[in-house]
Amino acid sequence: MKISADLTAFQARLGYTFAKPELLVRAVTHSSMVSVHRDDNQRLEFLGDRVLGLVIAEALLSADVNAPEGTLAPRYNALVRREACADVARQIDLGDVLKLGRSEMKSGGRRKEALLADAMEAIIAAVYQDAGFETARDTVLRLWGARVTDVADDARDAKTALQEWAQARGEPPPAYVEKARTGPDHQPVFTIEVQLASGAKETAKAGSKRHAEQAAAKALLERVSDD
Repeated sequence: MKISADLTAFQARLGYTFAKPELLVRAVTHSSMVSVHRDDNQRLEFLGDRVLGLVIAEALLSADVNAPEGTLAPRYNALVRREACADVARQIDLGDVLKLGRSEMKSGGRRKEALLADAMEAIIAAVYQDAGFETARDTVLRLWGARVTDVADDARDAKTALQEWAQARGEPPPAYVEKARTGPDHQPVFTIEVQLASGAKETAKAGSKRHAEQAAAKALLERVSDD
């Protein structure tokens, strides 16, 4: 199977050339592109999530042989969650080669964090199916790079950390409210407010609700932790 020039260039950025390029094509095909979800990347995404998890778990164990499970778990979560996968996808310009339906194209699908993260997992699965676990592991470790060794000791995301802070003090979970949404549909900006039962609150803006919530939670956690 002959692939397009943009996919050939993507293989160079990925650092892997497929023996079965049809796997690569499937990995970059979003469900909005096909009427029957047989040739899209959803099944590969399911598999890639598991392959990534095993690779990262092994890498963390090797990187710190004395770390207890309570330390390893937040590090693991930080490296496999959506934000991390999407960040790696942006690093290799995966969004540029995604095959999307018209609606996703119009809504800025190439920049959507969820689509990028899912496609990254699908790429990992495609490498695994094309060349086996060892090659998939090498690919993940090369792409994730220093993230594995540099991940913070307390790598919990800000929302989780703020919720645990509140629970430790007998307070209910923080409340998140969307205060505003501006900008065009393909590039929105969300303003999110987070508030504790005590009345302490912070707001933040970002291009996705998830990022805005995380930013607001981080700001509030830093403020209440200093009090």
